[in-house]
Amino acid sequence: MRIVATAVFERIVYQCVCADTADPAHPVLEVDAILRDGDADGPLLLPVASYKAMVGFDAASACMPAFRRAGRTEQHDGVEYLTFPLWRRVG
Repeated sequence: MRIVATAVFERIVYQCVCADTADPAHPVLEVDAILRDGDADGPLLLPVASYKAMVGFDAASACMPAFRRAGRTEQHDGVEYLTFPLWRRVG
């Protein structure tokens, strides 16, 4: 699965599009956004709700337990995020 982030602010992905839905258990984040100081200091965070909207609730329900076991999720202010410690910038 390829996700392209188009708006990132203080590590949180605010806007993104799904470029390829194949293999939702292995999402790859690409960033095509302006990044200012502090926007990418640490893992980038994609709201789980956004992930669910892209892959569908059944696929997300199947993948989320493995993400949680692997430490790929974080909670901030009551919102669960899928973390991307590694991502790449697209030109």
